[in-house]
Amino acid sequence: MTETSQRPLRVLAAMSGGVDSAVAAARAAEAGHDVTGVHLALSANPQSFRTGARGCCTIEDSRDARRAADVIGIPFYVWDLAERFREDVVDDFIAEYEAGRTPNPCLRCNEKIKFAALLDKALALGFDAVCTGHYATVVLNEDGSRELHRASDMAKDQSYVLGVLDEKQLAHAMFPLGDTLTTKDEIRAEAERRGLAVAKKPDSHDICFIADGDTQGFLASRLGTAEGDIVDESGTKVGTHEGAFGFTIGQRKGLRIGHPAPDGKPRYVLDISPVNNTVTVGPVESLDVTALTAIRPRWCGNAPAGPGTYTAQLRAHGGETEVTAELVDGTLNVSFTEPVRGVAPGQAVVLYDGTRVVGSATIATTVRRSEAGAAAG
Repeated sequence: MTETSQRPLRVLAAMSGGVDSAVAAARAAEAGHDVTGVHLALSANPQSFRTGARGCCTIEDSRDARRAADVIGIPFYVWDLAERFREDVVDDFIAEYEAGRTPNPCLRCNEKIKFAALLDKALALGFDAVCTGHYATVVLNEDGSRELHRASDMAKDQSYVLGVLDEKQLAHAMFPLGDTLTTKDEIRAEAERRGLAVAKKPDSHDICFIADGDTQGFLASRLGTAEGDIVDESGTKVGTHEGAFGFTIGQRKGLRIGHPAPDGKPRYVLDISPVNNTVTVGPVESLDVTALTAIRPRWCGNAPAGPGTYTAQLRAHGGETEVTAELVDGTLNVSFTEPVRGVAPGQAVVLYDGTRVVGSATIATTVRRSEAGAAAG
């Protein structure tokens, strides 16, 4: 059974100023819970207004959240977590790119901010649970244990970015939108019926602390520029760049290579080496990954014992792929049934058993099909 069927709780609803979190708070209050709204001020210098659907954490967002709380009829506060957010999410994001990895700041925010800093403070103040507008489901088993499952609507499922939550955190998590089969248009219609002015507010996307969407510009302003070589798989120089941190594995656009490959086919980023500031490019077939290792595993319940067969998701909006996985001395070894592409160190691999989220780990290394073939030969 889901958490929404349980006794009334003291709930702290994280309200971003968007439609999802507003409807989630309204549903929690309607279910009989004692709800208090809180907006997290995550920017030290918030803008007055957001730019279309980009960014968040503006003064406008705070006001939108406050107005929604007033309509729902719940108390509302603004909590300043900007310093913690900068240290745990923004600085981590910059450091990961500087090291040649591709991080997911949404996972880090859920792990370190919404279900660590926020949840710890909520529990200290006597709240039972933190409520968010994520599309996922917490299931309470008869033995009292909890499981994280995908949302009822796979098109909106956000369990990937919640795969960092452990069972203790799940015990205090509430996702009122996760177990209802409603489209986003229906969520907006519900918000309008409830009199919530955010009903027509555009969704935020991209990275919330990079409001203009220019990740490379953001990183360059903090890491500076450092010209380096773009080389092919043989090591031949084919171009230059202004900072290896501006690239991700699998990237095709924006390489600015002066001449085409000998076969005329597009080239993709295969490897990023921060040590010598070199970016390696090659054909799309060279992106095929057959296995990976992942570190810092976090389990949504007990850690799996022995090797097992699962499905894995490698990106927030990616599909599932069948894998075998085993935890060995704290490192998760994953092998793919079929090769996959666009896998980069720093990303998260999230394992699923059906709709249940088993856990998440950070990709450390990958094995490409060409490398595996060479080793076998």
